Amino acid sequence: MTGESVGGAGENAVSGTGSEARLLVPALVFIALVVAAVGSLGAPLITSVATSFDVSLDSAQWTLTVTLLSGAVATPVLGRLGAGPHRRATILVTLAVVVTGSALTVLPLPFAWLLAGRAAQGVGLGLTALMMGVARDHLPAERSGGVIALISVVSIIGVGVGYPLAALLTELGGVRAAYGLGLVVTAAALLTAWRSVPHAPEGRSAHVDVPGAVVLAAALLLVLFLAGERDLWSRHLAVAAGLAVVAMVLLCVWVVVELRSTTPLVDVRAVRHPAVAGANVATFVGGIGMYLLLTLVTRYAQTPHDAGYGFGLTTFVAGLVLIPFSVLGFVAGKLTPRLRTRIADPVLLAGSAVVVGGGFALFAAARSNLAELFVAMGVLGFGVGGFSAAMPGVILAVTPKSETSSAMSVNYVVRSVGYSLGSAIGGLILAAGTGPGRLFPDDSAYTTAALIGIGAMAITTLTSLALASRRSSETP
Repeated sequence: MTGESVGGAGENAVSGTGSEARLLVPALVFIALVVAAVGSLGAPLITSVATSFDVSLDSAQWTLTVTLLSGAVATPVLGRLGAGPHRRATILVTLAVVVTGSALTVLPLPFAWLLAGRAAQGVGLGLTALMMGVARDHLPAERSGGVIALISVVSIIGVGVGYPLAALLTELGGVRAAYGLGLVVTAAALLTAWRSVPHAPEGRSAHVDVPGAVVLAAALLLVLFLAGERDLWSRHLAVAAGLAVVAMVLLCVWVVVELRSTTPLVDVRAVRHPAVAGANVATFVGGIGMYLLLTLVTRYAQTPHDAGYGFGLTTFVAGLVLIPFSVLGFVAGKLTPRLRTRIADPVLLAGSAVVVGGGFALFAAARSNLAELFVAMGVLGFGVGGFSAAMPGVILAVTPKSETSSAMSVNYVVRSVGYSLGSAIGGLILAAGTGPGRLFPDDSAYTTAALIGIGAMAITTLTSLALASRRSSETP
């Protein structure tokens, strides 16, 4: 990459020296953290939104669901644009959309405008892969790997940062105050990107496959809709199953379209590489388990004592339970790049999945006091942090530098679907454990969900070990 022009920050960013390069790393990490935290704002505010806008809880749930939907749909398109010559413009325009959406959530407008604003905020979730592409292009190889791992980690632990802050602001100033935080930090992220993000290297080209984008968007909308609408599965199983079949057909059609396209949205042939396919399978199943435990712990902590278990915590105090998750996730993210010099990435994935499974086991066996919940969340955070930090190394080891954003955007979509299914599965298990006339599920339902999570992490571990075995057999 020597001699590339990156518009003002060019040579310094490439060589890793100068003030521009020193500012680039914190800028990339900050932007990834902001879009993740803003995307998670909907989770702790659902009840407050329902009360403030006089809508049902199911309707308020869409302030979170619509963000995941728009993020999943926008991510592959942004990934392809990020592989081309206009990556900087793509990042700035996307952040401008996020800032506009943040303004809509703050202004005194009807509920429909709040949903529109949350959808616009969700578009920013696709920027994580672009931040990785910038790091890989404009940092020395010995430094870019650690930065990419850190970006991957903060995109996860941003949930633990945004949840308690949003809950506290809601208690102090109402739901608009919480969304106001989103407006402030997204505006700061836009300014940071304008000052720090360099232009893409010369010689790149990117054409968006519009038919492929439309078909993929339709399929993802159906998949995430089905994951979010738990009542549809319990009350209208035939309709839900039919829509699931339609979604699978659309995904098959999309694969055919991509294979025939000269400028595919996603290079399906590259995604079929055993290392990439295995990594995405591990991400999908692992994502189900990881988000399942997040769903269980926060709900358990807020359950009142009258149910026979739980701690009756407020939304803000329950959010503090996520602090060990974020702190130890960050610690694991900083340790993993050092371990990668001695341990292969697939082995690190397997080890991290075992740690996450340990978090499930702790929650299943001991949750009678808050200290035990804090320990379980800390173990989960350490495992998730290590998993997230090791995952990019598995994929990028067989991915051309120019395809970094596109390859990682696919992994993000897979992760998003896994998270959504994890949340839905947790809800279905707890709903099944709620007896007639009861508001809260039996305590045993949480144990059942935890055991299912352990099973998911066992599958993730075996998949990762299979990747490690394949890599060992291919290495002379």
